[in-house]
Amino acid sequence: MNTQTITTTNEIKEILDILKIKELNPSYSTGLTWGSLTSQTTKDIFSPTDGKLIASVCIADNNDYEQVISTAEEAFKVWRKMPAPKRGEIVRQIGDKLRKYKAPLGKLVSYEMGKIYQEGLGEVQEMIDICDFAVGLSRQLYGLTMHSERAEHRMYEQYHPLGIVGVISAFNFPVAVWSWNAMLAAVCGDVTVWKPSEKTPLCAVACQHIVAEVLRENNLPDGIFNIIIGDAQIGKHIANDKRIPLVSATGSTRMGKLVGQAVGARLGKALLELGGNNAIIITENADVEMAIRATVFGAVGTCGQRCTTTRRLIIHESVYETIKERLIQIYQKLPIGNPLKEGVLVGPLIDKDAVNGFVHALTKVQTEGGKLLIGGQVLNGEGYETGTYVTPAIVEAQNHYEMVQQETFAPILYLIQYSGDVQNAIDLQNGVHQGLSSSIFSTNMLETEKFLAHWGSDCGIANVNIGTSGAEIGGAFGGEKETGGGRESGSDAWKVYMRRQTNTINYGTALPLAQGIKFDV
Repeated sequence: MNTQTITTTNEIKEILDILKIKELNPSYSTGLTWGSLTSQTTKDIFSPTDGKLIASVCIADNNDYEQVISTAEEAFKVWRKMPAPKRGEIVRQIGDKLRKYKAPLGKLVSYEMGKIYQEGLGEVQEMIDICDFAVGLSRQLYGLTMHSERAEHRMYEQYHPLGIVGVISAFNFPVAVWSWNAMLAAVCGDVTVWKPSEKTPLCAVACQHIVAEVLRENNLPDGIFNIIIGDAQIGKHIANDKRIPLVSATGSTRMGKLVGQAVGARLGKALLELGGNNAIIITENADVEMAIRATVFGAVGTCGQRCTTTRRLIIHESVYETIKERLIQIYQKLPIGNPLKEGVLVGPLIDKDAVNGFVHALTKVQTEGGKLLIGGQVLNGEGYETGTYVTPAIVEAQNHYEMVQQETFAPILYLIQYSGDVQNAIDLQNGVHQGLSSSIFSTNMLETEKFLAHWGSDCGIANVNIGTSGAEIGGAFGGEKETGGGRESGSDAWKVYMRRQTNTINYGTALPLAQGIKFDV
């Protein structure tokens, strides 16, 4: 593990300075990317790690919003005319800047959000990886050529930029999810307006300064990448704005339904990445140690605040007790504390509202019949003064319990026992409203192939002998059912950022009609 940690206020100041964030300056206008704010409303940003004030940001109002959209519209007129490989070159340079700033940006992610430093570095690496992916993609925005039924006709399809892409992101991945959208949108010829989470806006400000360096070095318009920091009202503006043809929203299912309804009402396009209630199936044929390792990372990584967090463990009765006891032993020794210190594996929850949700879920599931095996405490005392540190919990439960059916964004792992054929486990895995990530651990090919068949896992992600967390950027990321159906990142996810157009060219001297229709005048 990298031993660099933030240990002093001076080092925090140094990181903010490197990322061009003015510490503790309420007049510093981060609500708008470019221009001056009309709003005078500010918000203090505190770290869940130590409770200290990091900086203050200005919260944009309606006038600020209109200025951002106007800036983006003007930038699009220039950006869309640049050849896609040239746009890819700009994204390549952004990737290089991210390499330069990887360490300080990774530390800011860790300090502002609360994930351990290695995960902060990993999140910035995701940004670098998606830049590399997008550079190659800039030369591969393919359309198809079709054979026309009419003589001397050529038919093909091509893809054009959409315009402004609205990006609404969540606190748990304060930089990576934006990059998945923004870098693909950029090579496709779109401009982006980013509303980051109010809980982690400084990471967004840092990203904006990084891309701004590249734009200025290439004499490009400021408004290709835009941020606007605001409350839920700004999100509503984005969802309802007909000038924004695509809205990509990451967050809770509740939020996603509101965004989807608003965008759908104006016949816009919505890319929704919403809640997950992810399960790992462990069969009697599993490599138990491998399964346990994946389970622990999936369940307690990011303190249970990933959309791909492992929330349910569906275990065959023959290995249930063995796995339960092994997990309890590991949970007893989990290093919990300041995520910027070496050796810590579990940092804080984002805020006290998240802690309250954690406590409520554990109380509720126990009234339903669940048995708390370990964890569930809110820590206090030296090093835990913020009230945001908890001990990850393991609960024996049934799949149909109300709390098990819900996504609690906290480190709660439900153990569910199954017997008989693996199809029984698959039915339990599928028996929730969400459909993001899923996994099976088994060395039996008949079991794993059944899990991957069309009657197997109903999730957007289905893994074999790999946990539910840690997706690579090369594959399309997203899920089904109440997860929203969106796809980001790799594969052909780029197509959602473009509009498809079918073209037919008549290079003859006659005008034959399709389907042999005769219409003589």
